[in-house]
Amino acid sequence: MANRGRRRDVLQTLDDRELLRRYRLDRAGIMFVVDLLRDAITSPTRRHNAITPEKKVITTLRYLATGKMQQCSSDDLGLSQSSVSRVISQTLTALSQPNIVTQFVSFPLDARTLHTHKRAFMDIAGFPGVVGVIDGTHVRIIAPSEDEAVFVNRKNFHSINVQIVFNAACKILDIVAKWPGSTHDARMLSESGIRQLFERRYVPANCHLLGDSGYPCKPWLLSPYLQPRQGPQLNYNRAHKTTRAVVERGIGQLKRRFHVLHGEVRLRPEKVSKVIIACAILHNICKVRQIAEPLEDGDEDEDNDEDGGEEDIHIPQGNLAQSGLPYRANFTNLHFRQAVAPCHLRTCDGMLTEQVLRMGMVFDPPGYPE
Repeated sequence: MANRGRRRDVLQTLDDRELLRRYRLDRAGIMFVVDLLRDAITSPTRRHNAITPEKKVITTLRYLATGKMQQCSSDDLGLSQSSVSRVISQTLTALSQPNIVTQFVSFPLDARTLHTHKRAFMDIAGFPGVVGVIDGTHVRIIAPSEDEAVFVNRKNFHSINVQIVFNAACKILDIVAKWPGSTHDARMLSESGIRQLFERRYVPANCHLLGDSGYPCKPWLLSPYLQPRQGPQLNYNRAHKTTRAVVERGIGQLKRRFHVLHGEVRLRPEKVSKVIIACAILHNICKVRQIAEPLEDGDEDEDNDEDGGEEDIHIPQGNLAQSGLPYRANFTNLHFRQAVAPCHLRTCDGMLTEQVLRMGMVFDPPGYPE
């Protein structure tokens, strides 16, 4: 049982290395989040032993980093299990408010920022006009008490299907975390705000998202050829695969940083949505503050086949029709008559990949239509 009379001040007793390992933020980063949420999570009571905003944020960060509420109450923080649950719920609610979300997760609409994104993606594999990469990822949940069947995904476990868009630096530009696991990626896209931004032309022309073959091909969302011909189509597919790998890398970073997203989240679906949004905000805060991914405490990269594209390719008609096929054909013939030169191929960290190219790991991507 936690000793509620002794609340350890980890901000004073732990160095930044240990804070990063336990909470995924250094002291300055933790205090940044505390100040961001202070008004929303400060207890109205004047009691001497009221839980401070600092303690609430630290407790929530520990839960997101480990996925275990029991770990929070056994971490010398001096909170009972009931207090831990209440504190985490309050902090997640504050962190997932729209006025907070839009400060850290928003799709750029200004020409200057979009041009910067295009250049960064172009440096990866010579694919022009890309401003983001999109995919869906599943977060496992316990079976909900209502509408249980719709949360069972194609791999036969309960989940929330999350639509996510990254820039070339694996920063999250857009996230939707509300759909039951059985929802197709194309359906999520059809109902999303990101689709409205492109189709209502808030995003300028010649800006594209890259998605896998689970998405409909649009003039603004380019998917791979399922049966590419030798020449431009194959060149297009190879550059597309290498560039789109950023979204898989970004999802991996997000889930390694916050292990709550790796396991089964034992909360109601609406609370799981708040967990996912909170993790996205904190991920972007880490990116802005240049806080590296954790490399210890069991944070090795895991094979996660819960992510990735749809195995059964079936794009519904109507609003989801593949209206971008003629556009993609013209785009391919214009930009991919020749294979991308090796000197243009870079990772999202800017490292040249000529050695990788020579090894056949770029132009022969496994599992991609050839």
